[in-house]
Amino acid sequence: MATDAQSTARSELTADVVVIGGGPVGENVAQYAIEGTDLTAVIVEGELVGGECSYWACMPSKALLRPLAVADTAAHLEGITTPTLDRDALLARRDEWVSHYDDSSQVEWAEGAGIEVVRGHGRLGGEREVLVEGADGTTVVRARRAVVLATGSVPRIPAELSALHPWTSRDATGVQEIPGELVIVGGGVVAVEAATWMAALGTRVTLLVRGEALLRGYEPFAGEHVLEALTALGVDVQLGTSVVSGERSEGRDTGTGRVHGGRVSLQVEDADGGREVAADELLVATGRIPRLEDVGLESVGLIADDVTGAEKPVSDDATGAPLPDWLHVVGDASGDAPLTHWGKYRARVIGQAIRAGATGEPLEPVLRSVPVPQVVFTDPQVATVGLTAEQAREAGHEVVIAQVPFGSAAGSGLLRDDVTGTAQIVVDVPARTLLGATFVGPEASELLHGATIAIVGQVPVPVLRHAVPSFPTASELWLRLLEELPRELRLP
Repeated sequence: MATDAQSTARSELTADVVVIGGGPVGENVAQYAIEGTDLTAVIVEGELVGGECSYWACMPSKALLRPLAVADTAAHLEGITTPTLDRDALLARRDEWVSHYDDSSQVEWAEGAGIEVVRGHGRLGGEREVLVEGADGTTVVRARRAVVLATGSVPRIPAELSALHPWTSRDATGVQEIPGELVIVGGGVVAVEAATWMAALGTRVTLLVRGEALLRGYEPFAGEHVLEALTALGVDVQLGTSVVSGERSEGRDTGTGRVHGGRVSLQVEDADGGREVAADELLVATGRIPRLEDVGLESVGLIADDVTGAEKPVSDDATGAPLPDWLHVVGDASGDAPLTHWGKYRARVIGQAIRAGATGEPLEPVLRSVPVPQVVFTDPQVATVGLTAEQAREAGHEVVIAQVPFGSAAGSGLLRDDVTGTAQIVVDVPARTLLGATFVGPEASELLHGATIAIVGQVPVPVLRHAVPSFPTASELWLRLLEELPRELRLP
C-alpha cells in the first residue's frame, strides 16, 4: 500500500505539445505550435528557461565582445581618445545581459504565451509520454499530439583532457576570477571569440590548434584575418599542435563540485616534436555534440549510442532517420548547425507543421535548401552565408568568385582609418545567382542579411546590380563585388 508521500510524489499532466528543453529553440517550437489556437503546450526544463544561448553562450559572449569592438574602433579613428577597459564594469554588463542567471522573465514570457513550464529533467517514458524528475518527485506529462526534443548540445571533451576539470564555454562566458594564463584548445568559433575577450581582460592566452588554420570550413582568408588580429592582441596561436596528455596540480573546490585553481600542464606535439605548455587554466573548445544521452530514446526503440555524437544524428528532417510521427528533434539536438538562429528557424517550421496537422490550416511552404548564416564576433568580424568556393566546386557547381578589400568602398573605408578585411561572393555561372558570401571586416555582420536574401531569393546578378546602396555606407561593397564579375554575368 502506497504511503501518503509516495502517492503525492507522482503527478500527471496532459497537453497537446510537450517540449523537452526550454531554450530559444524549445520556446519557439512551443509558441508556433499553439499560437492562435486552443492547443496547449508544456516546456520541460531542468536548468534555466532561456537555455544555453541566454545565459552561457550567445548573450554573455556578445555582451563581453561588443564593448571591446567599440573600443578597438575608437583606437583606429583619429580625433578620439582611446577608451580604457573597466574590467569590473564589463563583467557587470555581462551579468545584466544574463539577468544575473535569473530566468523569471523568461518564465513570465512563456506563461504569457500560454505555455506551461514544468521544472525538472525530462526524458521519454514511452509513446507520447515524458517523465519529469523534479524537486517534488516525478511528473508524467502526456502529449496528445507531439513531443519535441529540443535538448541542445554539450561540449565534446577529448578523453585525454576530461580528467583535468577543464573550463567549457560556460566557464569562459561566466568568468569571475581572471586567470593570469589561459590555454585554449581549439580553433573554431568558441575558441577565437573566447581568446578575444580573455586577452582583453588581461589574460595571457595560448591557443592550441590541431589544424593548420583557424576557422576551418570558412573561406581561408577568414581564418587568416582572425589569426592576424589575435596575434596583434598578444594571443600565442600555435597551429599544427596536438595535445597528447596533461595533468593538473592540486587545486580547490569552488563549491560547484569541480576543482579549479590548480595549474595545468599539457604535453603537446607539433612538427618539431613534443614539449610542455602550462597555464593557470584550460578551456576546451573542441566542438559540441547533441544532448541525447539521457532523454529516454530507448523507450521508443531508438538507441542513444547510435546518435550521440555520430554522423547521423536523430532528425526527422535533416537525415531521414526513422522517427515516429509524433516525435520531433530540433536545434542542436538534431545535429543541425549549432546556431540559435538556425534552430529557431527550424523550430518555427516544425511548430507550424504541428499546428497545421492539428487545425487543418494550410501548411506553409518550406524551401528545400536554405543557407545557414553565421557571424564570428572577433575583431574583425567574420560574416558568412551559403557555400564557400571550395564547397561549391565540390558540389558540382561551375563558379566564379569576386573578391575585394573590405575597405575598398567609401562607406566601409570610413569605418576606421586603417580598415583591414576582405569581401567575397561566390556565383553560380550558369544560373548567375549567388551561392555564398563572406565578409571579414568591422561591422561585417550588418552586410550579411543582404547576402542571405540574395541567396534565398535566387536573385540573378543582373538584378542585384539595380539594388542601389546608399552613399557612403558599407553596402557599397556590393557594387564593388558585382563590378569584379565577368561582364557576361553582369549584363542581362
